[in-house]
Amino acid sequence: MADETAISGTTEESIRVRAVVDRASAVRAPEDRDFVAQLRSGLAASQLAEDEATLTVYSADQGPLLERHLPLAVVWAESVQDVQHIVRTCSAHRVPIVARGAGTGVSGGAHATRGCIVLSLERMNRILDLNPDDETAVVEPGVINADLNAAAAAHGLMYAPDPASYKMSTIGGNVATNAGGLRCAKYGVTRDSVLALDVVMADGSLLHTGHQTFKGVAGYDLTALMVGSEGTLGIVVGVTVRLKYLPHEVHTIAAFYQDFRSAAAGVLAVGKARVQPAIMELLDNGTLEQLDALHGSDLQKRGKSLLLIQTDGFGAAAEAAVVRQVLADGGATVTMEASAEAEMLVELRRNSRGVEVDDEFRVGEDIAVPRSKLVEFVASLETMAARHRVRLKVVAHAGDGNLHPTFWMDRVDETTDADALVRLNAALDESIRVGLEMGGTITGEHGVGQYKLRWLGLEQPEPVRELQRRIKELFDPAGILNPGKAI
Repeated sequence: MADETAISGTTEESIRVRAVVDRASAVRAPEDRDFVAQLRSGLAASQLAEDEATLTVYSADQGPLLERHLPLAVVWAESVQDVQHIVRTCSAHRVPIVARGAGTGVSGGAHATRGCIVLSLERMNRILDLNPDDETAVVEPGVINADLNAAAAAHGLMYAPDPASYKMSTIGGNVATNAGGLRCAKYGVTRDSVLALDVVMADGSLLHTGHQTFKGVAGYDLTALMVGSEGTLGIVVGVTVRLKYLPHEVHTIAAFYQDFRSAAAGVLAVGKARVQPAIMELLDNGTLEQLDALHGSDLQKRGKSLLLIQTDGFGAAAEAAVVRQVLADGGATVTMEASAEAEMLVELRRNSRGVEVDDEFRVGEDIAVPRSKLVEFVASLETMAARHRVRLKVVAHAGDGNLHPTFWMDRVDETTDADALVRLNAALDESIRVGLEMGGTITGEHGVGQYKLRWLGLEQPEPVRELQRRIKELFDPAGILNPGKAI
């Protein structure tokens, strides 16, 4: 029996998304009851839930939902041995496993699939070791990104990857999607900071990949393969990360422009000056308008677009001086913010994707293009928004060409809704196609998950996809690890 409810978003083909809630779990088959009983036998009572409220909460992450399936159960692992018991039990019964951390993903990588269990790793949240001399840390997957940074800061160190969700996203979730963040321009993405992994394989065995050293090229790089695999090859239960030096000094530069394309051009100008900012973020007028409305700021009074740049380290002041001059020469109104406002601007940027509201339809994406194509792609986005008669706001990790365009429209009535969703889908599909034509990718940091599978074939030819399917089969012969995601 199914319950259908309309939600805002996009679908592959249809005008309106329908979330289908699978309530088949309400009447369990005998084999399902036997499976859950066996699963429960190796766990404490507080580690397994079957009530509908919990199943619903854990059935999806923050990504667009095409179909909602309630899992057979939600289980919370508290140790590596728990994960092994859960995986072995699922393997014996051929029950799919969807692993998740904090559920902050936005591509549906942690959406429950039919007949699965959801394995939460949020209780495995210990920092097992932090070695300031080696500049490494060993953490469980449920450790919150911000908590690791706080622990590292006590030693003058930091964990460089900083997704916008860093205050609540887990290191394990960051590893699953190879998450990025604001500091990617200088410090790279999650993969660039992961040295080793402890992984429970599909048969319940425990595998250690990688090394404790910064350098190491023995054999194939299985660690890099696991990072970004979205839980389809194994369940990460331990992460060894490289830490970086906490910057001695940080300078933030706000450059306001009267149009978005000029701001995008400013990004290239900084690159030509051969300065390497730690943060290089681009916000358009629609984003500034939303931030002012949400936070009471006055960004729009200063300009129609904001290029937010942060330099760090012992040379931060000298680099900031060069950046200010380059941007001013390009027509920007440049300010060197006081530290309080600088931090405020960075925090506003972290929250600049906005919140979903009932009276709007919106679709957002995670496209990356070569930096040399940034201005051209921004111009294309503005043109397609006008042609499809939809509104547009864009934020971007401009330092590495990763843009988050959001097309949206106000909801008026059912007739308008249908037409709006058609146009929103058309604009979204065109943005993907144009980005790929410019040498870009369908996802810079959020992962393919479930939602972006429909575009993966546009980027990767079939021989590449077939090779990935063969790798998946080698690691997970029964296909129980996060089926229908990533590849």
